[in-house]
Amino acid sequence: MTSGISAIFWRFFHWGPLTAISIIKSITFMTLYLNAMWWPPNRTFGGFLNQTVFLMLSASTGFNFVMASLTGPKFLPLRWRPKNPEDEQFLQYCGTCEGFKAPRSHHCRKCDRCVIKMDHHCPWINHCVGWGNHAYFTCFLAFAVAGCIHATVILCGALYAGLHRDWYVYYGQYSKATVYLSLWSLVLGVFNVGLAIGVIIAVGMLLFFQVRAIVNNRTGIEDWILEKARHLREGTEDNFQYPYDLGKWKNIQQVASWTCAPVGNGIEWAVADGCDQFTLTREQLLQKSAKRARTRTYTILKPVSGSWVPLWSQGCRVCLSPPLTDEARIKLDVGDKVRVTRWRKHWLFGEKIFEEVEDQPRNGTKKDKKRKQQQQQSEPLPEAHKLHPRIRGWFPRQCAVELVEDEDEAEQQQHFNEKKKHK
Repeated sequence: MTSGISAIFWRFFHWGPLTAISIIKSITFMTLYLNAMWWPPNRTFGGFLNQTVFLMLSASTGFNFVMASLTGPKFLPLRWRPKNPEDEQFLQYCGTCEGFKAPRSHHCRKCDRCVIKMDHHCPWINHCVGWGNHAYFTCFLAFAVAGCIHATVILCGALYAGLHRDWYVYYGQYSKATVYLSLWSLVLGVFNVGLAIGVIIAVGMLLFFQVRAIVNNRTGIEDWILEKARHLREGTEDNFQYPYDLGKWKNIQQVASWTCAPVGNGIEWAVADGCDQFTLTREQLLQKSAKRARTRTYTILKPVSGSWVPLWSQGCRVCLSPPLTDEARIKLDVGDKVRVTRWRKHWLFGEKIFEEVEDQPRNGTKKDKKRKQQQQQSEPLPEAHKLHPRIRGWFPRQCAVELVEDEDEAEQQQHFNEKKKHK
């Protein structure tokens, strides 16, 4: 019981939920305060109905926000494996969770677990958005936008009446001169109008993306997978069919329900004709293989601090062109090796290589390497991986240089010797 209460406390004791709750409370209290003068609920039925609707929107926003955070996206059990061992060949292996990733599941580095039908990690609820809380999260966004639209109308109307109070009194329209603005109420009223409009724009855009995801039955991650699938097949007659598009109405039914409870079991999914449960996971394995093919190894020549703004060590050019992502920046020492998979003009993204793990495959034949790779997909990772958790993220490009593969070096050396012999 105590641990459960502690988990709830730490779930909300984070800058994201605290900021979101503060914004909701600020807009709500200021709107109620000014509305009590502008359109008092105790004088007319219209005023009572107006305030009742706003309170319902505000309460629904808070309720769905709390439920989206407390319910969570639902995690895949640790060391999960499919019922049929033959299906393991179609799935990716997660070394952190020491199990396979079920279809539509992805590992979240911040939650440090494999999330079922992961869409993204949301700092505002301090949790991922996924299969378990997708409906609650979408309702939270919808009620927040609707409530802020309503609050903006009330606040603007009250501020207008307050600023024109002297004009109403001068012309004898005392029934309209009900709003009195002090300096603080004026400042806070204008401030909350700005907050409400900001929520309408920012949260409205996020709501649009979530509604689109529900209608298409695609998460943000699956959007990216589908885009890469189409790019890989560009210029060919091969077309990749997204397996979870069942038609707009059935897609909506996969998320929407009166109770906001998740639909299904999170493991098996309804798929379109011509597809099976592993259509998308096979495509992911294909893309992973293509990613490994373009991976390059770099060695570190200058120390990397891991700072998000390495002004003193790397200069202004690096700081002024950061990668537009919240992914980690990693600390590296001279001589470290990094397996790089993404490139920017001044930054690289990769994973640090630990020599005791990297040295093993180099001693065997190609057949041994292939066997080793297959074992890593079906068995827990070796102890070296457990001793050294994965360290990956962005670091300045000017601190590293690409390593040339051994075979390329040998060819270059042979070419140099031939040229020297001819001379």
